[in-house]
Amino acid sequence: MAQPSFRYSDIPYQQSLCTQVAKAGTAVTAGGSLLVLGALVLTGTVICLTAVTPLFVIFSPVLVPAVMGVGVLSIGFLVSGGLGVMAMTVLAWIYRYVSGKHLPGAHQLDTARHMLFNKAREIKDYGHHQISGGALAS
Repeated sequence: MAQPSFRYSDIPYQQSLCTQVAKAGTAVTAGGSLLVLGALVLTGTVICLTAVTPLFVIFSPVLVPAVMGVGVLSIGFLVSGGLGVMAMTVLAWIYRYVSGKHLPGAHQLDTARHMLFNKAREIKDYGHHQISGGALAS
């Protein structure tokens, strides 16, 4: 019968009161200082926003169209870059497919092409049958 392996995590760990007080003091000090820092940043933000709001109101006829223009230009560049990357990817895939390399999705493309040719042949045969059958009946 195999003995279970010994792990240090199986032993219950008892912290001394001094260690617990030190950890709590460190946590309170760090948390309190971060809370004070957050309050100072919030206060500074509100003061700056209060000071800058009149400038935003005065320059809004210039700023709003400028921001909209920058936004449209940014979106245009992002979309054109994305479409360019997509086009290069598709062209590289087509080149590899035409050169005979087996690529992911090539089997599906061949299957779809065969299904399309078969359906076109069926429609052509059906049309010939309808034309020749209709011509013989009249």
